[in-house]
Amino acid sequence: MTIYIGNLSYKATEEDLKSVFEDYGAVKRVVLPTDRETGRMRGFAFVEMTEDASEDKAIENLDGADWMGRTLKVNKARPKEGGEGGGGIRNDKY
Repeated sequence: MTIYIGNLSYKATEEDLKSVFEDYGAVKRVVLPTDRETGRMRGFAFVEMTEDASEDKAIENLDGADWMGRTLKVNKARPKEGGEGGGGIRNDKY
């Protein structure tokens, strides 16, 4: 399972998140997506932990918590919907 963290401070780092989530168990991975054009954080992150029970405990304790001046939205990440990218302009005339 992957945890989604929304309403995240733009100042948060992977190490900051790892430190917070390690209070609930071992962290496997932290992903902080950035905007492709600006390189700026997008205000959300994903955390994977080694045990489901740890993830459930982290969600229960951190959802709605005030952290770095923001109220966190923490829940189970939903699977990505839609296709596998693409998105270019289609032009059949050429």
